Amino acid sequence: MEKNWLELVSLVGKKITLIPLQPSHKAGLITAASDGSLWELWYTSAPSAETMDMYISEALQQLEDQTSLPFVVVDNKTQKIIGCTRFMNVTAKHKRLEIGSTWYAKSAQRTGINRECKYLLLSHAFEKLGCICVQFKTDWFNQTSRNAIARLGAKQDGILRNDRLNADGTYRDTVVFSIINQEWHGVKKSLLLQMDQYGE
Repeated sequence: MEKNWLELVSLVGKKITLIPLQPSHKAGLITAASDGSLWELWYTSAPSAETMDMYISEALQQLEDQTSLPFVVVDNKTQKIIGCTRFMNVTAKHKRLEIGSTWYAKSAQRTGINRECKYLLLSHAFEKLGCICVQFKTDWFNQTSRNAIARLGAKQDGILRNDRLNADGTYRDTVVFSIINQEWHGVKKSLLLQMDQYGE
């Protein structure tokens, strides 16, 4: 693996800025996750106050291992943390990664923030890191997430049956989507048009 392929960088947009996760972000993350009690939702990766230390520790260990680059999502107007996202399952040798572990405070949902967040991440992945493929994964039953990923311009690659064991003892079927580098120009154009159309 190429050493330090995932350099610490902040990604700045109109509404939000993505800042590399630090232990000092703990209080802000707890506040954001508490907006809607996100840890109680079956389809989210948001931690509770009790599990936040472990959440941050594991994310930073993955950063050290160069398999992940976690970000906090900061509202540019309020300068408050409103969520979290990351590059994950990184394979620098093959220029591939996944965008995932994304969650937002309830008040930040359906505001256009997710579209801008994904635009910032995809732009960095393809234009700075030189990725050839960016993946997205979600639960088969999370139709809202599946629709959101499709609207980005990602194509469905397939379904991984019984991909993982859920906390409740059931097995998750995972839907895999991707965008490849040859598609990025068209996807970027579409995302910019969408953000302009909705005043984002």
